[in-house]
Amino acid sequence: MVRALNFLANIFPVWVAAFSGLALLDPTLFAWFKPYIVPGLGVIMLGMGVTLSLDDFRKVLQMPRPIAVGFCGQFLIMPFLGWGIAHVMRLPPEFAVGLILVSCCPGGTASNVVTYIARANLPLSLLMTMCSTLGAIALTPLLTKLLAGQIVPVDAWGLFKSTVQVVLIPIGAGLALHHLTPKLVKAVLPVAPLVSVIVIALICAYIIGANAEAIKEHGGTLFVAITLLHGSAFLLGYFFARIFGYEELVRRTVSIEVGMQNSGLGTVLARKHFSDPFTGICLAAVPCAISAVFHSVIGSVLAAVWRTRMPAEASETDPRDEGATHPQEG
Repeated sequence: MVRALNFLANIFPVWVAAFSGLALLDPTLFAWFKPYIVPGLGVIMLGMGVTLSLDDFRKVLQMPRPIAVGFCGQFLIMPFLGWGIAHVMRLPPEFAVGLILVSCCPGGTASNVVTYIARANLPLSLLMTMCSTLGAIALTPLLTKLLAGQIVPVDAWGLFKSTVQVVLIPIGAGLALHHLTPKLVKAVLPVAPLVSVIVIALICAYIIGANAEAIKEHGGTLFVAITLLHGSAFLLGYFFARIFGYEELVRRTVSIEVGMQNSGLGTVLARKHFSDPFTGICLAAVPCAISAVFHSVIGSVLAAVWRTRMPAEASETDPRDEGATHPQEG
């Protein structure tokens, strides 16, 4: 049973792509999920929180330099890539804001399973995701204000409050549950990754269905922009770690962490802060939803290639393969 649940969670790109494809074919199919988008993301963040312990925070002190490299790559490379691509391609304002917003989000926890498949440094990936998620509480609103504020008005304080609500509070609750109800957490953990994968697939499907006409009209431009964003981020993340002299497995880990975003968070923030006040339509959420599909597919392909090309310093039975985690966000 656990193996089957793990398999279903690990094919997260298939879930996201399938649900999104169905939403394009029938835009009304996932309309029912609209009231559950914010609670759904809360469930995902709660799921991340229950996997954390106070000991994880102590581990950050044991490997601060590679975590700092990944953290800086996450909040330097991605935001300015998003800003640059939006301006060079002259995207419509709503799409430009969405692309910048998702690029300013933290790493997605789906990066952990991609790191596992790639047989890179899984503990480092977990710590990077944790640190970037917590750092995003302040940095996502500030960077979005800095880079997108020249396109549309950005309420940085509102973004900050929303990020606290959908990130900090659920993660804090999950951390408390981890220590206060360990038996309950142990019972829930096997099914939690699959629940989280389905929730993010439903979030993306709703956004794509609600904006199906806009996607059909501008889909080609958006696909190119998002492919450039994530493809460049994977590449630059790898070389960013290489500049600092880190070995191959760390380079791959940083590449994955920089290339994969918490698109679900971007989608929720876009809907709350960049929707049309009269129609309720939110085109800014569209790049975030498409991002979830693209970074999942690119990351999975990259992981499959890297898994077959292990560097000399990694043994065939790498201890990082043990204690695998699973994605809780697309």
